[in-house]
Amino acid sequence: MLTTSTWVTPLVRDLPPSGIRKFFNAAEGNKEIISLGVGEPDFATPKAAREACIRALERGRTMYTPNEGLMELREEIAAYLDKSFGVRYEPAKEVLVTVGGSEAIDLAMRALLEPGDEMIIPVPGYIAYAPICKLNGGVPVELEMTAAQSFKLTADALRQAITPRSKVLFVNFPSNPTGAVMSYEDWLPITKLVEEHNLIVLSDEIYAELTYEGKHVSFASLPGMKERTVVISGFSKAFAMTGMRVGYACGGQELIAAMTKIHQYTALCAPIVGQVAAIECLRSCMEDKDEMVEAFNQRRRMFVKGLSELGLTCRDPQGAFYAFPSIAATGLGSEQFATRLLQEAKVAAVPGSVFGRGGEGFIRCSYASSTSNLSEALERIGRWMRTAM
Repeated sequence: MLTTSTWVTPLVRDLPPSGIRKFFNAAEGNKEIISLGVGEPDFATPKAAREACIRALERGRTMYTPNEGLMELREEIAAYLDKSFGVRYEPAKEVLVTVGGSEAIDLAMRALLEPGDEMIIPVPGYIAYAPICKLNGGVPVELEMTAAQSFKLTADALRQAITPRSKVLFVNFPSNPTGAVMSYEDWLPITKLVEEHNLIVLSDEIYAELTYEGKHVSFASLPGMKERTVVISGFSKAFAMTGMRVGYACGGQELIAAMTKIHQYTALCAPIVGQVAAIECLRSCMEDKDEMVEAFNQRRRMFVKGLSELGLTCRDPQGAFYAFPSIAATGLGSEQFATRLLQEAKVAAVPGSVFGRGGEGFIRCSYASSTSNLSEALERIGRWMRTAM
């Protein structure tokens, strides 16, 4: 019997569904379940940005923007990155506004990867990187980071992962799912290998603002790295704008131009109302951002302390809004633990195994939720472990 699956390519057919969405979808709409699954702030977009959206709609600003994004926004992004992280970009030529950071990641890989090119991906890492690499003809090479190294990327591990086919190094710090960060000193030996092996670096810095101890170090700010780095970020996490879908990519003029060509033929432009909100965020919502970051910081301390008291060893996440506790002491695998936790304790978390090598034996819990929800989740986890283990 002929079905539509007959025409689906084997590459797409064999891609696994999102391991995060599996648990999120199971919890969606069920008020009995506390979801620690999806990385989404529980705050509203800052009021000034929402009001800017309303004004834009009332004035009929519902049309296309330039493919590259509103020039006002590109100027604000460039000024923000210069002031916050010490990286300078030319707004007209080196900044591209995208439909969320996810599109920027896809565009960069489309522009860079040829069939057989290897992309090194430190793991545990966000689940989308390897599938997007495969969809664009590349070969994802997992580089395992370990709890013993605080889930940081080391030069020794990177050196062992590099082959003659290596072309791209993909990094994401602060890290989803581990919350690890890299300091200036941590990055320096990595830059030497990047230069020695002529690698291009895609740096997903969507959690840059959510750095709790010290200051975020953008890979592009390191000596000699701006020219060989594409910085990818957006407004979803730090400004609670997940649904508005506004991200950006910054890099060399030729590479940004190549990414823009693909963007022209696919997404065309990011939503104008989201771009208006992003402009307002960068102009007048920094205090709102700082207040949200401080709230996440307080939740981080409370939640990690609670996990440790339950016997779930958890390294202190230095960034993002995820705890990545070890569940090895329970004797359960990550998938089994997360499934039973959902079914029996009504708490949704994500098994660490979906994040690649090194993730087995851990679960990811988002603390981008209210303090009351986090407290109740800890209570449920503790009660379940006492009775079920």
